[in-house]
Amino acid sequence: MVGSLDVLFAATALFVGGHFMLSSMPVRLALIEKLGETRFLAYYSILMVAVFAWMVLAFIRAPIEQLWKTPDALLWLPAFAMPLALFLIVCGVTTPSPTIAGNKPDEPGRDLTRGIIRITRHPFLNGMSLWAAAHLVVNGDTRAIILFAGFLILSVVGMFRIDRRREFLFGADWGPIMLTTSLVPFGAILSKRTSFDWPGIGWWRLLLTVAIYLGLVWLHPFVLDVAAWPGLS
Repeated sequence: MVGSLDVLFAATALFVGGHFMLSSMPVRLALIEKLGETRFLAYYSILMVAVFAWMVLAFIRAPIEQLWKTPDALLWLPAFAMPLALFLIVCGVTTPSPTIAGNKPDEPGRDLTRGIIRITRHPFLNGMSLWAAAHLVVNGDTRAIILFAGFLILSVVGMFRIDRRREFLFGADWGPIMLTTSLVPFGAILSKRTSFDWPGIGWWRLLLTVAIYLGLVWLHPFVLDVAAWPGLS
């Protein structure tokens, strides 16, 4: 079930479409009512992990059909974009967020607008968007376009869908989150609706990002047969 661009497209479409379908309010609420929220989230996660594994395998086995040659100057784009993308992803994974299922913005005594959330309420998805966009620009082959375009669509559209879903679930309690945070990084800070909170981020997240970035640079040629830094052999 792997080895062609059609299979890769099908796997990517299922991964993206599955997220959108299962997170839509009618489907989500119906399944939660039938299964319970804990079981729904467990089945959702297992299904998406399985589809993700299929998509990655399909990408590895798909033929490479070059559509354009990337200018040499652009080849460094992922190398410069990835530290920021990884920083957003690391912070998003390790920071309690009002946009993550299970976290309730109306929970008394809990501040979900600290640290990286002051920069963007969607740090993980912004990081994934930057990763996908940077790699989409520099990879001129069909299989890369399918994969990275899929991730870019999922990440960007997903931010808007999450905001709408949280507003539906929490109503007026979601208002303060929207007022003091922003979807676009630094939007709320630049408009003076909030302030920068470095203590809420912490140096350890920056150091972890650096360690992961250097590890990925080292692994990149072994896993994908191409150096993360152009000219690095």
